[in-house]
Amino acid sequence: MIGTDRPPDEQPALRAQPMPADANVNGDIFGGWVLSQMDLAGAVPAAARARGRIATVAVEAMRFHKPVLVGDLVSCYARILREGTTSITVVIETWARRRFTQEEVKVTEGTFVYVAIDEQGRPRPLPPRETA
Repeated sequence: MIGTDRPPDEQPALRAQPMPADANVNGDIFGGWVLSQMDLAGAVPAAARARGRIATVAVEAMRFHKPVLVGDLVSCYARILREGTTSITVVIETWARRRFTQEEVKVTEGTFVYVAIDEQGRPRPLPPRETA
């Protein structure tokens, strides 16, 4: 994935702080909440590359390493892994800064696939890459 024992040196695609309403009976944040934050983060580079609308079509892989806790500062780092004719595969790594200790731990990682779509919601080819 992107990093190993510390968060990537880049800016996160998304930062969020879960609240008590996002927690299960054990006090851990629901996996679905984390998954939705990752989907939002992955959409950032995918939409920029597609230069328009995208849709999430698959989560190819998802691994939960450690729980996210109420009050953690959650940062999702996303980068494009590969491209197809209409699709963009994005790898996302999620780190949590623990509320009281400031320790940073990798909590999840996943691979999401987005497809560029037109105004009718049909797949469309990705535009040519801009050259410098």
